[in-house]
Amino acid sequence: MPPASPTDISPARIPAINIAGKLALFNEHWRPKVIAQMNDYQFKVVKVQGEFVWHSHADTDETFIVISGRLRIDLRDGQTDLGHIDLGPGDMTVIPKGVEHKPCATEEAHLMLVEPCGVPNTGDHGGERSAPNDVWI
Repeated sequence: MPPASPTDISPARIPAINIAGKLALFNEHWRPKVIAQMNDYQFKVVKVQGEFVWHSHADTDETFIVISGRLRIDLRDGQTDLGHIDLGPGDMTVIPKGVEHKPCATEEAHLMLVEPCGVPNTGDHGGERSAPNDVWI
């Protein structure tokens, strides 16, 4: 559901959003779903398992918040391995724009992503893992 308009600001018109309830509405992996929007930023939930693709976002940082499970994010600068970040429930990180990264989860993990509207999930990589943008649940 898109955000409320400025004329819809009564508590009855501004919904509380249950993150676990939104995650229960789908099963596919690596397909982010928008649950809220603030200005030009979207809050997305996604289920992940296995390895994603190496990619970067040239024009924006990307925020990962782990709701459940564990997430590893491998990092490199395009040529050199920079190491990795391990995240568990309640952890978050911000990957700076231009940093190549590859998220992976051995077991299913549930995440929230915060990023500007229209950012492709595969960044500049594209390919079969690209998910449609602006899919609301």
